[in-house]
Amino acid sequence: MRERGGMQEDVFKIENLTMAYDDYTVMQDLNFTVKRGEIFFIMGGSGCGKSTLLRHMIGLIHPAKGAIYYNGKNFSDATAEQKQDMLREFGVLYQGGALWSSMSLSENIMLPLKEFSNIGDAEAEDLVNLKLSLVGLGGFGGFYPSEISGGMAKRAGLARAIALDPKVLFFDEPSAGLDPVSSHRLDELILQMRDCLGATVVIVSHELSSIFDIADRAVFLDAKTKRQTAVGDPRLMRETGPDEVRFFLNRGALPAGQKEKSLI
Repeated sequence: MRERGGMQEDVFKIENLTMAYDDYTVMQDLNFTVKRGEIFFIMGGSGCGKSTLLRHMIGLIHPAKGAIYYNGKNFSDATAEQKQDMLREFGVLYQGGALWSSMSLSENIMLPLKEFSNIGDAEAEDLVNLKLSLVGLGGFGGFYPSEISGGMAKRAGLARAIALDPKVLFFDEPSAGLDPVSSHRLDELILQMRDCLGATVVIVSHELSSIFDIADRAVFLDAKTKRQTAVGDPRLMRETGPDEVRFFLNRGALPAGQKEKSLI
């Protein structure tokens, strides 16, 4: 685990959060913080509400109960104008990259610059080329999403996510559909982007290799109890966390010598 100084200030504070769709409760009583400059994972089994939590944190879904604070301000109850100002500090990479298929990579990355900045065309073009170079896609600006690999599409999506130099980067299952080598390269790229931008990173994932390689801290969502059951360093959780967390982090088996309870 990388030692990082000054990682004390809370960027996000999740307070007594309940997530629900109509009468169906997805998760309840969530309480945790995300520190400035850290890489924070939202983890848990399929269907536990990981992506739903991310959508709450970026304002796509309003909490059924509780609140989400961003830099000390109530993001959940902010006015539309206040929320828009906060959202401009976010960059999001969705599972499939979410690139516009009818636009070239350069045009995809240019889109947020045109929508949310006042820079001129020449400067915007320079920025697009810079962002593509940062993710290892220099010279590919004229290609369309259908002409590149899945790993390249993820990197192009990341280039668009960092177009406005966000203070917080969100990733929803960034390694989904990637081979192990491409997944590892993406993890390294996430580290580089965090260090280059000084950004806080929130990642939804169940990929253990990524969790152990780059996470500073993580929260575990348990689908059975519909609550978080652990927050902290996943490497420590693997050895000393609750049974369901150790079971998850040890690929379905508790460490040798530890009694296994029914987790089904």
